[in-house]
Amino acid sequence: MNVEQALQARRSVRAFLPTPLPAILVQNLLQQAARAASGGNVQPWRVVALTGEPLAQVIATAAQAEGEDGGHYPASLWEPYRTRRFANGEDMYATMGLAREDKAGRLAWFARNAAFFGAPVGVLICMDRRMGLPQWADLGVYLQSLMLLAVEQGLASCPQGFWRRYRSALAPVLGLPEPYEIACGVALGHEDTAAPINRLRTPRAPWQEWGELRGWPV
Repeated sequence: MNVEQALQARRSVRAFLPTPLPAILVQNLLQQAARAASGGNVQPWRVVALTGEPLAQVIATAAQAEGEDGGHYPASLWEPYRTRRFANGEDMYATMGLAREDKAGRLAWFARNAAFFGAPVGVLICMDRRMGLPQWADLGVYLQSLMLLAVEQGLASCPQGFWRRYRSALAPVLGLPEPYEIACGVALGHEDTAAPINRLRTPRAPWQEWGELRGWPV
């Protein structure tokens, strides 16, 4: 598998098989991903991978804690981003037959975020809160590197900004030193190919909407 194939195959999977992952496999993925580009070689990430009882403890803590503002999107999201986000949500719920009026069903599904969608491994990627936008960009490169490496190994993943909602509640559980906090989570494991939610395929905006080539002959 080459990089292009891994990029085309990667998607956010939201239902996993309970099949355990070996520690050496998980460590290799996390370690190799650290070859990601990082401005000034700062490498701002701190990564905690969880399975078994530690994973269950994090899930239980999130279930009992009151979520904070995760700051996922700007207030009053504008076009074309608002429409893209709305369409993604509607497409996702449609795969499970959850109508817009089914508020309880949609909330119950959203709550599965807090269980890493049943994945056997939950990864929490953390960063020193004093860092700025360039270091957040570094974190994004690390995250993409991790997910592409997972694809190469036949694994599925789902990045989850959701876990920022519990950064204060989980800091003592994880034993994070100050001033580190959760930046995002990643559900990691083998895809449950029978789950309806995993039929979702999200589109991408056409090149003409966001890309330009300048200086080349027409």
